[in-house]
Amino acid sequence: MSKRRIKKIAVIGSGIMGSGIACHFANIGVDVLLLDIVPRELNDAEKAKKLTLDDKVVRNRIVNDSLTASLKSKPSPIYHQSFKSRITTGNLEDDIAKVKDVDWIMEVVVERLDIKKQVFEKLEKYRTPGTLITSNTSGIPIHFMSESRSEDFQKHFCGTHFFNPARYLKLFEIIPGPKTDASVLEFLNGYGEQFLGKTSVIAKDTPAFIGNRIGIFGIQSLFHQVKELGLTVEEVDKLTGPVIGRPKSATFRTVDVVGLDTLVHVANGIYDNCPDDEAHELFKLPNFINTMMENKWLGSKTGQGFYKKEGKDIKALDLNTLEYRDKKSTKFATLELTKTVDKVIDRFKILVDGKDKAGDFYRKNFTAMFEYVSNRIPEISDELYKIDDAMKAGFGWEHGPFQIWDAIGVEKGIELMKAEGKQPAAWVNDMIASGNTSFYTVKEGATYFYDIPKKSQEKVPGQDAFIILDNIRKSNEVFKNSGVVIEDLGDGILNCEFQSKMNTIGGDVLAGLNKAIDLAEKDFAGLVIGNQAANFSVGANIGMIFMMAAEQEYDELNMAIKYFQDTMMRMRYSSIPTISAPHGMALGGGCELSMHADKVVAAAETYIGLVEFGVGVIPGGGGSKEMALRASDTFKKNDVELNVLQEYFLTIGMAKVATSAYEAFDYGILQKGKDVVVVNKDRQIATAKAYAKLMAEQGYTQPVKRTDVKVLGKQALGMFLVGTDSMEASKYISEHDQKIANKLAYVMAGGDLSEPTLVNEQYLLDLEREAFLSLCTERKTLERIQHMLKTGKPLRN
Repeated sequence: MSKRRIKKIAVIGSGIMGSGIACHFANIGVDVLLLDIVPRELNDAEKAKKLTLDDKVVRNRIVNDSLTASLKSKPSPIYHQSFKSRITTGNLEDDIAKVKDVDWIMEVVVERLDIKKQVFEKLEKYRTPGTLITSNTSGIPIHFMSESRSEDFQKHFCGTHFFNPARYLKLFEIIPGPKTDASVLEFLNGYGEQFLGKTSVIAKDTPAFIGNRIGIFGIQSLFHQVKELGLTVEEVDKLTGPVIGRPKSATFRTVDVVGLDTLVHVANGIYDNCPDDEAHELFKLPNFINTMMENKWLGSKTGQGFYKKEGKDIKALDLNTLEYRDKKSTKFATLELTKTVDKVIDRFKILVDGKDKAGDFYRKNFTAMFEYVSNRIPEISDELYKIDDAMKAGFGWEHGPFQIWDAIGVEKGIELMKAEGKQPAAWVNDMIASGNTSFYTVKEGATYFYDIPKKSQEKVPGQDAFIILDNIRKSNEVFKNSGVVIEDLGDGILNCEFQSKMNTIGGDVLAGLNKAIDLAEKDFAGLVIGNQAANFSVGANIGMIFMMAAEQEYDELNMAIKYFQDTMMRMRYSSIPTISAPHGMALGGGCELSMHADKVVAAAETYIGLVEFGVGVIPGGGGSKEMALRASDTFKKNDVELNVLQEYFLTIGMAKVATSAYEAFDYGILQKGKDVVVVNKDRQIATAKAYAKLMAEQGYTQPVKRTDVKVLGKQALGMFLVGTDSMEASKYISEHDQKIANKLAYVMAGGDLSEPTLVNEQYLLDLEREAFLSLCTERKTLERIQHMLKTGKPLRN
């Protein structure tokens, strides 16, 4: 195992990519030296201040302006604004000597070989031998960059390609140079996965490497198909979005966000440098793309691309007339057939059998991709799983091309290819002839891939640090109902995995959670509540709440809310450690569940909060009680306790949602010294299991029920009521907002007690449930719930 440690990194180049990379290293606790060139001239503001280029503040202007702009961008490149203190800025004239003290130098300057080589020449004068030095390039051949550099430089040099934005996209391509030491590649591969939270892929030094080579092919292929099939921009985005496990921005909206010029740059690079590619002509830009480039319709950066915003309206580009028109709604019979199919992987067979234009599109699209990826082995990668990993991590695909081919059936895929005039690479037919009928298999909880030279299934490397629930679900299942699957993770630890739509929490999920606690208390040592879906949980099943409230079944609704509360308390006071593993959206009830676990092992990308105000109620599953309890635990001698309580009140009242797990500590949702954050979501379940096991081995004992929650009574209630009254009077909140806030105030103040009092949790839970139920009798609350169910957006009424 390498003893190399990265304590400090120098990032050379402070543009969008360089600043984003600097922020992500700051995210993981690394000190960053961010350097860029000195500006050639003063701007008007600097001239007015009588500054000169001799002033260091001016010489550092470019890097400071770039970093500031990056930190203000949305979504943010940084987990927490305080982390920016880990970044020191400077310029390549005054501060280049400082690179001698760093452990890794990463060049992220403009994509021009001559400039990169000039930068490396300067850096080598100050670089300490043995220091890692890498280039973040999207396609310039690595072997050209280190020419004429020293032996030590070349030994420690390679490409490290992040995808933009560096915080959010997981692909980390590592591209060796001619003389890169194997230990450097091994270190970077492990570092990217363990510390940066990335999917590390060691690629070959071929044009555009793996991710962009396949991704740009897919987009270019689609550009050429769109007119052939008579599809509109909106239709393509409907067909290539979430229905096939791709981002909501799908194809054309993604190009607008990334920038058409960026895509064209990479496509031209592939066209110029891959003359022997069988799809060479496909990388030639269609006429409508050339016209858009001439018109500078580059997407979001120029205000128009395939889409254009006019006032509040979004217009779409007509690819035939190249004029903008109103967006059209799209509908395909084939897509309607997939609406009841929750798992994306199960939809592909249906999609390629479609009898309409959508079916034609999928057959052409997938078969072209199957042919292309099979022909790229061994050119860009020797192993097929690397291509799938690159597409999932770099382009946000839920499934890579070989996984999609497996889902359709390898032989069925070949039939479809032949019908479209395509054929697979010879090794695919050899694979079938050797008795292997799929690219992947799962054995004993591990994923295996077809190794082409060995003609056998080999274990995908690097899985030992992961627990993949899809791989163990069937063989390790202990219990299942329509809401959850309970799996044995080994070493005495159970996992309770939600299986409802969007992982909403309803009766079956609560029953499953209680069953998991029963099983764990009887025969196991600990319990993890975690899943590997897109989101941990979007909260309680508000459809069920709406139906009960609309039909005025208040006794049943009261029982349902009490069941939720009792389950949360059961988690807190069980005889075994309970660990919550939230990631993605953990809203409302999903947040309440995490707050009642013994420990939270949160993914860094966790967007967690109590959002119940948006549907006209207060948190009713213990969230309101818990915030009052946590405020009480924060009270210190001589504190102004009302101010402390107010902060917790506002977290709920303003429906604050943390934009990372680190921000959740500020809101009191996660607790310092108790809860932890993991950067790589793939390690989350394994890490949660390790904590559950450790707590059990250290002699976990059932907590004592709390009877010491200090509530402030009328003193706090009066303050809250005055505050909400003035906010309503100034039209900052609506009358119904005020009513909800006043109900929350009553709960968190502990009612209208005449003086501060110590109460137990059940006292607060009863107040919480009563307030929740009373709000469910309000017409405006029902309107809010109904609007959320219909549109997915909150209603202000």
